[in-house]
Amino acid sequence: MRHYTGLDKFIHSFDQALRSLVPGTTTSQRENPASQAETHLAVSEARHVAGLMRVNHSGEVCAQALYHGQALTAKLPNVRREMEHAAIEEQDHLAWCEDRLKELDSHTSLLNPVWYGLSFGMGAIAGIAGDKYSLGFVAETERQVSLHLQHHLDQLPPHDDRSRQILTQMNQDELQHRDTALNAGGVELPAAVKIAMTGISKLMTKTSYYI
Repeated sequence: MRHYTGLDKFIHSFDQALRSLVPGTTTSQRENPASQAETHLAVSEARHVAGLMRVNHSGEVCAQALYHGQALTAKLPNVRREMEHAAIEEQDHLAWCEDRLKELDSHTSLLNPVWYGLSFGMGAIAGIAGDKYSLGFVAETERQVSLHLQHHLDQLPPHDDRSRQILTQMNQDELQHRDTALNAGGVELPAAVKIAMTGISKLMTKTSYYI
């Protein structure tokens, strides 16, 4: 088995960051759940849906960074593998959101590098704190992401089947990741940490909708 040096890990992390942030570099391993659906939106509806999908795309950028940071500092090999596997599944979400934004003639958030850096740091710190806290951080993150997705599903135009199918599948995956983290030994985080996470999440959603 190859031993990875600090430089190897840095290059790998940099490559992961580029793939998460540069449009068109992430491909999905699963078929887009909206591939068979057709949707026709008015201009105002398309603009609103694009804002929602931009927020969801930024959320997936944050998830990628979180998992990458945790995998870098996780102590137990099985936990590191769980983080890496979850990050791969989240790549599907990135690609699906980006595809929908292209269909809506819109773009990903210009603030994504900021969210990636912040989330990577938080993930790395969680990994250093210990695997049970790292897994607890994943569970809480996925819980909050699921709440956002459910809220966005309620805001979609009733006839926007393409966006609805994408967000529904994403929500199912997020809840599965949450349950996996808890079953692997994740613990509930202190209230102060949850409040801080909620505050950052609200800042991201309010700004990424427009920028």
